[in-house]
Amino acid sequence: MTEKACTTVLVGKKASIDGATLVARNDDTPDPLSAHRFYMAPAVTGRHETLTSPLNGFTAPLPANGYRHTAVPNIHPEKDGIYDESGINEKNVSMSATESVYGNEKALAYDPLVKNGLAEDAMQTMVLPFIDSAREGVQYLGGLIAKYGSPEGNGVAFSDKNEVWYMEIVTGHHWVAVRIPDDAYAIAANQVAIQQIDFNDPENYMWSDGIQQFVTGHHLNPDSEGWNFRHIFGTSTEKDRHYNTPRVWYGQRCLNPEIEQDPQSGELPFICHTSRKITVEDVGFILSSHFNETKYDPLGKGNETDKLLFRPIAMNRTQNSHILQIRNDVPDAYAAIFWLNFGVPSFCPYVPFYSNATDTDPSYSKTSDTMNLDDAYWMYRALSSVVEGHYEAYIQENRDYITAAKQALRTRVEAADKQAAKLSGKELTDFLTEQNHQTVAEMKKRTLDLLFGLLTRGLTLSKLTFDYDKNL
Repeated sequence: MTEKACTTVLVGKKASIDGATLVARNDDTPDPLSAHRFYMAPAVTGRHETLTSPLNGFTAPLPANGYRHTAVPNIHPEKDGIYDESGINEKNVSMSATESVYGNEKALAYDPLVKNGLAEDAMQTMVLPFIDSAREGVQYLGGLIAKYGSPEGNGVAFSDKNEVWYMEIVTGHHWVAVRIPDDAYAIAANQVAIQQIDFNDPENYMWSDGIQQFVTGHHLNPDSEGWNFRHIFGTSTEKDRHYNTPRVWYGQRCLNPEIEQDPQSGELPFICHTSRKITVEDVGFILSSHFNETKYDPLGKGNETDKLLFRPIAMNRTQNSHILQIRNDVPDAYAAIFWLNFGVPSFCPYVPFYSNATDTDPSYSKTSDTMNLDDAYWMYRALSSVVEGHYEAYIQENRDYITAAKQALRTRVEAADKQAAKLSGKELTDFLTEQNHQTVAEMKKRTLDLLFGLLTRGLTLSKLTFDYDKNL
C-alpha cells in the first residue's frame, strides 16, 4: 500500500476552550498534487453492494443501511482507491483515518500483515456510516480487523460529543485503543504513539482479542515492568528521530512551552495536559506549522543543515488538513463543524462547514483533474504555491489574509448559530446547507482577490529586468 505520512492532534472536551471534542489531522500523500474533493454522502437504505479495493483487492459486503456523512476522497477512486479520509456522520460521530504507523519486525514476524486486508483506502467507507459513537467506532473497526486482517499499520481517531478515542493497528490482527482523557490532548506523527495499557480499565482502553497472550507467548515485552504498547510494537530508528518525533515535540512545545524536551526523544508522552484551554485556532496552528520560530524552520533564517534536519508538520504534499469539532454548547442539530483546509495549511485558512447539510458546494464536490481556479482544491493550491514562491515578499500579506479570514469565519458561525437556534428539521438542514454555500462564496472572493493581487505584484519582482541607469 502507498505510504501516507500524516500528523494527528486530539483534544478532550475539558481541555478545549468551549467544551468541544476535537479530532484533527493533516492528510499527507507521497506527491505534491493528488486532487481531492469534499462531498456529502447521502444516507442509504436497502443497499446490496460489495466494496472492492482497486489497490489490494480487499473485498467485503457493505451493510444495507448507512448514515449520511461527509468525506474527502480522491477524485478517481476506481484507480487511486477511495480514501474517504475524514468525516462526520449524521449522529455527530467523527472519524479520521489514517495516521500511518509502523510495527517492528519482531511483532510482525509472528502476526504478519494481511496483503488483501482492510487498508486505509477502504477503512472510512467501511466504518463511519455505520457507527453511533466513538467507542462503537473502535469496536466496529476492531471486529473488521479480526475478520479481514490489516495490510498496513494505521492510527485511527474517533470522536463524539463526549469522548475522543485513538486506535493503533500495528500488525495483521493486533491493535489497542485509548480514550483521550477529557482534560488532555495527544499528538501522533507516523510512529506508534500509545504507551501504557491498563487491562483492568476497559472503560478507557480497548484491545484486540488475545493480545496479552500474543505478547507473552512470543516474548515481545522488553520492559521489566508495565505493558508499554509503543515499546512492544513500535519502532525507534534514525528515521523516527528525524521524520516523526520532532513533529510531536513541536506540537507539544506549542501547547506546553514551559516544558523542555528533546525533539529526538523516543519517550515523548502521548497523553498530555496543559494549563491553558485549547482552541480550534491552536490546533490549526500546529497543523500549519513548520517549526516556526526555531532554527529548524525550512522557511526561517537558520543555517541550511538545521533547516533541513527535521520533517515539518505542514508540507506541500498535505492534500487536506481537517479539524472535526463536535460542540457541547449548542444543540446536537448544529453541533458538528468540519473545518477544512484544502491548501498547504501554512498559507491557507480552515473553512467551517456545518455537517448537518445535504450537499457541499460544487467547487468542493467536483474537483477537476487539472488546475481550475473555480475548484477550491486548485484555488488554495495555487495560492500556496504563489506565496511560497515569494515568501519574504508575500508572507505578511498572506498572514493578514488568514487572520482576517479567521475573524470573518468565526463571525459567520456565530451569526448562523443564532439563526439555527430558531429552526428545526428540514428547515434547519436547508439553512445550514445554504450557510455552507455562502461561506464558500465569501472565501472564494477573499482568496481570489489576494491571489490576483499577488500575481500582479509578482510581475514586478522578476529578476529578468534591467535598469540602465542603476545597473551600469
